Amino acid sequence: QVQLVESGGGLVQAGGSLRLSCAASGSIRNIRPMAWYRQPPGKQRELVATITSDGTRDSRTYADSVKGRSTISRDNARNTVILQMNNLKPEDTAVYYCYAKRVVAPFNAYWGQGTQVTVSS
Repeated sequence: QVQLVESGGGLVQAGGSLRLSCAASGSIRNIRPMAWYRQPPGKQRELVATITSDGTRDSRTYADSVKGRSTISRDNARNTVILQMNNLKPEDTAVYYCYAKRVVAPFNAYWGQGTQVTVSS
């Protein structure tokens, strides 16, 4: 059993910052939190940022909508992935979900329960 627990969401004014954290627990051998998705009200879930490793260095990708304002990082010792979001905009309002994957076969995917981010104008 794998649990992904997100924290750090909340209500913030436009221009503010939030730090979302996702910690994996349970049977986490070979489980790597590696991405954040979000689902704005009335819209489909979309990818926000990913972080992967080739064993030497991390690679990061960002959605165009958050590029330059967000940073994804991870703490391998705590099996945690973090999304730092700055200069938040009302259009960043969404439920943010952590995504993890088993990095060896059968490559199961796992989702957190989501954390609400609301940005007021």
